[in-house]
Amino acid sequence: MTSETLGTTVPAGTTRTEALRELAAPLAARVLRGTREVLSVVRPLGWVVFVTAVVLWITGQMLGWHELIVAALVLTAVLVICAGFLIGRTDYDVGLDLTRTRVVVGERAVGALTLANTGSRAILPSRVVLPVGAGRGEFAVKRLAPGEEAEELFAIPTNRRAVLAVGPVSVVRGDPLGVFERVHRRDEPVDLYVHPRTVLFDGQSLGFLRDLEGLPATDLSRDDISFHALREYQPGDDRRNVHWRSTARTGTLMVRQFEETRRSHFVIGLSRNPGDYADADEFELAISAAGSLGLRALRDSQRVEVRVQGAELPSGTGKQFLDGLSGLSYARGRTGDIVDLAGHISATAPAASVVVLLCGSAVNAARLRVACGRVPFGARALVVVADTTVDAPSLRRIADADVLSLGALDQLPSALARVLA
Repeated sequence: MTSETLGTTVPAGTTRTEALRELAAPLAARVLRGTREVLSVVRPLGWVVFVTAVVLWITGQMLGWHELIVAALVLTAVLVICAGFLIGRTDYDVGLDLTRTRVVVGERAVGALTLANTGSRAILPSRVVLPVGAGRGEFAVKRLAPGEEAEELFAIPTNRRAVLAVGPVSVVRGDPLGVFERVHRRDEPVDLYVHPRTVLFDGQSLGFLRDLEGLPATDLSRDDISFHALREYQPGDDRRNVHWRSTARTGTLMVRQFEETRRSHFVIGLSRNPGDYADADEFELAISAAGSLGLRALRDSQRVEVRVQGAELPSGTGKQFLDGLSGLSYARGRTGDIVDLAGHISATAPAASVVVLLCGSAVNAARLRVACGRVPFGARALVVVADTTVDAPSLRRIADADVLSLGALDQLPSALARVLA
């Protein structure tokens, strides 16, 4: 035997107390949920007005002061009138469209917000809030008749590199005084990637980085592309590499020996330790330089990897690479400096052919020397130091690495030309 109340089924065999508890639980949950929804529409000013009205009413009754009772009645009337502004539907069909979800620092992201009334009744005027990162934009929507729609165009200024969450769109209905406010969220947020500024330069500017066909190494191989010399046959050699003309001339079985080649492995080590930079501008300059070098290497079809303290950024495509740089920030906690980053690169990418380390002017020459010494053996090392105090790029040699100091991103192409000269 079962009984159903409020949509809850009570199994047979339970005691009366247990049955009442089972039936009361969903009712209490509904009451609690409804109470939370009612309390959520009250703004801080509304609580102040409500508490003031209660205090004036009680004090007026206790002391017999009609003036306080009148004031309490006035505040109560204000609450009732303001509550009337909450009446009305807000079930818009919301559409959020960004023209581009990826822009460069300084560009404006343009978008459109569309609200349509797909119901059979008119929707009273409302206020629409569009969060953009830590800020927000507000739009006033007129009364929409059934089947009518409104479109609001907006532009988001981008003054700094970031990943901004645009949305979700919130439809707000409330009174002019800000006593009550009812918020209904619509649609899903859209990520806006603000890429760092980069500079383009010719592939020839990275001449020593361009080795798509493979860089010959000092290791010799039994089978590869780059021919090195002839030698006598040894057990295990591939007979397809036998050089028959030399064998016939010398009477000894001779085979070809090759130089081992490898595809270019371009590794970017970008320090995000705040102690390696004098200020935030140097950090931004280092990120922009890393983005410029990485994009050039990707266009040259090289294998690119980006290493930072505590993370490895995606770099399969230029879009993924710049998206990762957009959300990059200073590392928190003890994550090591440029020296530790170079050691990490050596341990995780020992076959790297080119390693570019980027840091700020706070790293002295002694630390740079140690960092260059930890670069994988046989790799070409380049250090880019972001120093916004210099007016012209400078080039120096530390250990076996070229150290380039930049004061602005526009100096990078000419500075690389000096490195290769």
